[in-house]
Amino acid sequence: MTNPDKVLGFLDVTGDWDPSLLFVLGGAVSVTLVSFRFILRRPAPVLAPAFQLPTSKAIDAPLIIGAVLFGAGWGLSGYCPGPGLALLAAPGNQELWLFVPALFAGQALFLLWRRFFPQ
Repeated sequence: MTNPDKVLGFLDVTGDWDPSLLFVLGGAVSVTLVSFRFILRRPAPVLAPAFQLPTSKAIDAPLIIGAVLFGAGWGLSGYCPGPGLALLAAPGNQELWLFVPALFAGQALFLLWRRFFPQ
């Protein structure tokens, strides 16, 4: 997940597709399916006063726009935000010095949007 060439190879389903990240996805989904059954039985998380679970099940324009922007950013850069931030500690990743400011700029634009166009 921290190698952009591997991620872009996985996303390139019409070209030289690399399905190896399916194992990462499968492992994450398996752990989540098992662990959430136990975690959500607790009255509250270990480090927070209460669970914060989404209540809306609506598929609306903000959700779709956000998903498209997230996917476009990931596909164009090859970096998912979490691994991208983790790679700041690794030497030799100059492109991250463009990715991370763009990530924070996108977050700032979202906050401005929400301030001027509240739901």
